Order: sequence, then structure tokens, then C-alpha cells
Amino acid sequence: MRLSSLAGFALVLAVLAAQSSVVKAFGNKDVAYASVGGETSIPYGWIDFCQRYKGECAGAELPAVDVNLTDKAMREIQQVNATVNHAVEAVPDLEHWGVVDRWDYPMDGKGDCEDYALMKRKVLIERGFPRQALLMTVVRDENNEGHAVLTVKTNGGEFILDNLSDEVKPINRIAYRLMKRQSQQDPNVWVALGPSAAPVVASR
Repeated sequence: MRLSSLAGFALVLAVLAAQSSVVKAFGNKDVAYASVGGETSIPYGWIDFCQRYKGECAGAELPAVDVNLTDKAMREIQQVNATVNHAVEAVPDLEHWGVVDRWDYPMDGKGDCEDYALMKRKVLIERGFPRQALLMTVVRDENNEGHAVLTVKTNGGEFILDNLSDEVKPINRIAYRLMKRQSQQDPNVWVALGPSAAPVVASR
């Protein structure tokens, strides 16, 4: 995907420069993982997405694999996060598609939170990152509203890619309440996160 302006590209470069030594800066104290529970309900948006993109959801279960957290890998994760954030215009599903909740790739340059996350997942897979480490995740934000992000699971902790921030944050530094996400082994199985989970419609 291409950035819409030189100014946007310059902003992405600035973000990457500011985070260039992110792996070293986090240190051991920031190695954090979500508390994972049992299987839970699958978001309707994912089910609907899979009906339209069967090839994206088909396939046998795979063993869990984490990303090897090197400086190079983190720089690439940061680049994808910032690039997609600036390449897509935030538009609610109701305005975009005429429905309350639709998960899709933002191929027309428009989308909401889950569309950003799906595109980041797709781009990272195309760049060789393991599917099992790129997990669609549903959270509740500071206003208790549903929101979708992408979790990248690494051997140095879990990181959140969010359309509301160009900063790639360790999972223990986000202001959201974790609800559910894809299983590492099977993207069509969702697991609860934290002490409780409830069905959520991602809205931003």
C-alpha cells in the first residue's frame, strides 16, 4: 500500500526513527503476555469475513510459533503498522458498507479498526511472518466500546498494532481491556483473554 503524501511518509520515518532501538529499550521488564483462557465465541465479523475470503481461513491446524524478536523484525512490524495507519482513511462500517459490522480488507483505502488489523496481518504474512503469531484481537477501550487490534506474539513478549497509534506497544502498556483473540493454532478458534470475556462488536 502507498502513503497518500510525502508528509505522511515523513511522519512514518520519524516514528520509525524514534523507535529504532525499541527492542533494547523495552528490556526484560516489558516482556509481557496476555492471560489466555479457554475457547469463546467467534466474532460475527470474522465468520462473515471467512465466508467471503474462504482461502484466508481454510487450512489445517498449525503448531504455535512466535516471531523471533530481532531489531530487524521489530522495525518491519513498526513499518507495517505506521504505513497501513496512514494509507487507510478511518470510516465506520455503517457509513462505508451500510451495515453495523463488516470485517474486510480496506482495498478502497477506507476501513475501520478491524480492517486496519486485517491488512496488517495480511502484509506481515506476505513478508514471511508466521500466521500463528499474528492474532486478530478484540478489546474494550477506555469508553468500554469494542475495538479491534492485531497482536504480534514474539519470544520477547506480545505487541499491539493499533490503528489509533503508530507506536507498537507491549501488551502491558495499552489502556484497553483484553477480551478475546484468535488461537495460535487455528485462526477459526477464539480464546478468552483475562478474567472474563463477552461478545463484542468492534466499532472503530
